[in-house]
Amino acid sequence: MPLRKMKIPFLLLFFLWEAESHTASRPNIILVMADDLGIGDPGCYGNKTLRTPNIDRLASGGVKLTQHLAASPLCTPSRAAFMTGRYPVRSGMASWSRTGVFLFTASSGGLPTNEITFAKLLKDQGYSTALIGKWHLGMSCHSKTDFCHHPLHHGFNYFYGISLTNLRDCKPGEGSVFTTGFKRLVFIPLQIIGVTLLTFAALNCLGLLRMPLGIFFSLLFLAALILTLFLGFLHYFRPLNCFVMRNYEIIQQPMSYDNLTQRLTVEAAQFIQRNTETPFLLVLSYLHVHTALFSSKDFAGKSKHGVYGDAVEEMDWSVGQILNLLDELRLANDTLIYFTSDQGAHVEEVSSKGEIHGGSNGIYKGGKANNWEGGIRVPGILRWPRVIQAGQKIDEPTSNMDIFPTVAKLAGAPLPEDRIIDGRDLMPLLEGKSQHSDHEFLFHYCNAYLNAVRWHPQNSTSIWKAFFFTPNFNPVGSNGCFATHVCFCFGSYVTHHDPPLLFDISKDPRERNPLTPATEPRFYEILKVIQEAADRHTQTLPEVPNQFSWDNFLWKPWLQLCCPSSGLSCQCDREKQDKRLSH
Repeated sequence: MPLRKMKIPFLLLFFLWEAESHTASRPNIILVMADDLGIGDPGCYGNKTLRTPNIDRLASGGVKLTQHLAASPLCTPSRAAFMTGRYPVRSGMASWSRTGVFLFTASSGGLPTNEITFAKLLKDQGYSTALIGKWHLGMSCHSKTDFCHHPLHHGFNYFYGISLTNLRDCKPGEGSVFTTGFKRLVFIPLQIIGVTLLTFAALNCLGLLRMPLGIFFSLLFLAALILTLFLGFLHYFRPLNCFVMRNYEIIQQPMSYDNLTQRLTVEAAQFIQRNTETPFLLVLSYLHVHTALFSSKDFAGKSKHGVYGDAVEEMDWSVGQILNLLDELRLANDTLIYFTSDQGAHVEEVSSKGEIHGGSNGIYKGGKANNWEGGIRVPGILRWPRVIQAGQKIDEPTSNMDIFPTVAKLAGAPLPEDRIIDGRDLMPLLEGKSQHSDHEFLFHYCNAYLNAVRWHPQNSTSIWKAFFFTPNFNPVGSNGCFATHVCFCFGSYVTHHDPPLLFDISKDPRERNPLTPATEPRFYEILKVIQEAADRHTQTLPEVPNQFSWDNFLWKPWLQLCCPSSGLSCQCDREKQDKRLSH
């Protein structure tokens, strides 16, 4: 009898330990991704004038990664890598042409149906999953109702946000991302037609050449057609491409920026509140701080960095709301939170009035759309109070692809065995069980072109980075490609290097002093190892359908989504209607 009584406390302790172990191994997971936020923007990464107390609070309560890298310096491929743990070139989500992101909701390209996201893995393990905010990985394939690329077809139970991205064209008065295209396809052809007509008219008046009426009217018709298409594009682009969805339904078209961050925050909070009794995965993908910049009246004009600073501080407020809610619901200890940006700040974002609308990449060279450190080194913060020791700083190279295997393992989901996963589990680093990154090599792509390779040898503090080509900044001596608004990846826009340009990032993080055989005795030996690694890597890349082919990229009328019962206008505001009804 006494023995039986003694067993009871032991059994209770065993079951309590089991429950604790189960909770610790299956945390709630919140993945927060900013858009175009520079590593030099948050206070915890050195900014002294932008106020980011909540992002800083997240960092002080967990781990700050100082060499966290985006797998691509552009939105669409970076997010594809983040979702799948794989270099975007493996899924065809990296472009061979100038444009490396989707610009139309009615394109047929997108994250292929055979790709496996971490959301799908966690959903299969009983997690409730949601994506709130920006997707930018495609919508439909063959018809506007197949939704083959939609978040709900990639493992998410719930979606509220935008399918494309936040563009200047989405906000009246903010200009257009198509200015260069307008010049080439509209203004120059109209000028040529105009000069041709005037020349023929002058020659006709002088009696030197008689112009057939058929040619005259054909040129007039062509000019009218170009002008009509141009005006139609200007009128319809916004409602056709800038809208808010809830699951498969459009609820606001075109989207309104009024309290948009607050709406995203409320949706995120409501999802958490609905799932306090079950493990959940929330991807909170902000529209901040991609242009067009916006902020609510509570934040407008309040920062020291104009409209950009206002947007950053509003996003920080939103992060604080989520942290406060977790504390209120007593979920903080059992929730892993990750905060990052999809790539570096867009340094070329300068308004027509000369206002800087891009962020800061700190000490690092370059920015969005190139693989200098400023384009790929991003904030990386993880907090899980029950497991991760607070106040840590880790200087080892890590990648946004690492989130895939990390959360899969925590959820108890086996990794797919039929494909290469390029990410590595972060937990050994975060828990202090390992002091060295599992990434010996990391490959940096400019669209689909292998641009640079990073080598962090085992048992070494050196981090070598070799560039096969670099972008031609313009104007010369500047820190970006201001003439083209972003840097391109081929042709006259780049300079190829033979031998490759070599840096030791551990000693020269600003990439100011390329090494030579005179300054680095092992110069050729290092480049040989890097080239061999690049060759082995490229051999693992089977040919896959190009999601950015012209056929997949261009607008298809039959894939265009419109508000239900909105007719040809494609305009509605269910959010405003629902708000009125609730009052």
